[in-house]
Amino acid sequence: MTTVNGNFLKFPGVYLFQEIAHQVAAFKKTAPEKRVISLGIGDVTQPLAPAVIRALHSAVDEMGNAATFRGYGPEQGYAFLREAIAKNDYQDRGIKVDASEIFVSDGAKSDVGSIQELFSNDAVIAVTDPVYPVYVDSNVIAGRAGDYVNGKWSNIVYLPCTKANGFVPEFPKVRPDVIYLCYPNNPTGTVLTRDALKAWVDYARREGSVILYDSAYEAYITEPGVPHSIYEIEGAREVAIEFRSFSKTAGFTGLRCAYVVVPEELKISDGKGGQVALKPLWSRRNGTKYNGCPYIVQRAAEAVYSEEGKQEIRQTIGIYQKNAAVMHEGLTRMGLEVIGGKNAPYLWVATPEGTDSWGFFHKVLENAAVVCTPGVGFGAAGEGYVRMTAFGSPADTVEALERLAKI
Repeated sequence: MTTVNGNFLKFPGVYLFQEIAHQVAAFKKTAPEKRVISLGIGDVTQPLAPAVIRALHSAVDEMGNAATFRGYGPEQGYAFLREAIAKNDYQDRGIKVDASEIFVSDGAKSDVGSIQELFSNDAVIAVTDPVYPVYVDSNVIAGRAGDYVNGKWSNIVYLPCTKANGFVPEFPKVRPDVIYLCYPNNPTGTVLTRDALKAWVDYARREGSVILYDSAYEAYITEPGVPHSIYEIEGAREVAIEFRSFSKTAGFTGLRCAYVVVPEELKISDGKGGQVALKPLWSRRNGTKYNGCPYIVQRAAEAVYSEEGKQEIRQTIGIYQKNAAVMHEGLTRMGLEVIGGKNAPYLWVATPEGTDSWGFFHKVLENAAVVCTPGVGFGAAGEGYVRMTAFGSPADTVEALERLAKI
């Protein structure tokens, strides 16, 4: 009889956001008259920018004409998009990244879940706690995580980010091979200063580790001195892979487009006394498992970098940033401690004393018909917090705060 991959059986339950969806669906059945407002899952609500819509229509028309029809595209992404990314997101900011080092994909979640395939089965993995669940779960499936005991995986190195350390991870006592960092952070909405990020780059260079740097929310940074890319730090090209997404920057959660930067300089041990570059390996992996992001989506992403697109997308991001500011002020006025929300679309809210994460989730759902995300779902250090997102409509955001204030 065929045997299942036993690592799947180690998971303690369903994926966090699936569990939230199940509980919200159950609530709606018991209270169909109540309109639920979600501040939980980080999905956008504003429509795509007009420049993006025009690019989509134009690309669709191309697909309907034999002379301009496109079939399979390059797995790495079309040159027109990779060159636009390299110029606008990096080179215009004085950062060295070449279009040949960029790999376009259908989403950052796919990329951060798949990148672990490049590393050996016995690689030691380090993650911040709390953490975006995909970083951990993908390594569980690969067999690196060990066993789930008392809310933690036995072979994962955890880097607690708490009020006590200012939500800045400290260097671990056990040397990791791979370090996952996400800044601006999901779920806490916190950031790393240039000095703090430099310290991690220096650590990785010293210890021979690789940093997987998720900067999907860099467009929300407003504070001076906060890096938008890890490649702003000297030496980062030798030790870091960066992940970016159009989902929260340009509202592509339904279109699906992102990219990974794998620098030429990044090399690791081949296990035989030599070194191997990771860029060709990621290219080989994509050639095997991926046929590329759709042409029409890549044309839409290209439009993000047009002058009209930049202006329109900045306006949309401004709506979410204003939501975050309104939420931060409103929740603080209620007497709640609020972290984040200034350089990120996420707010990390401490639950009232004596209330755990899931307890607070149920309280606001049942009494205010508002959805948040229990912090403990992001890791043991998330207990006592919930995550709220600023991606709702302005009207829903205000109404949600009014409902919360009443309870």
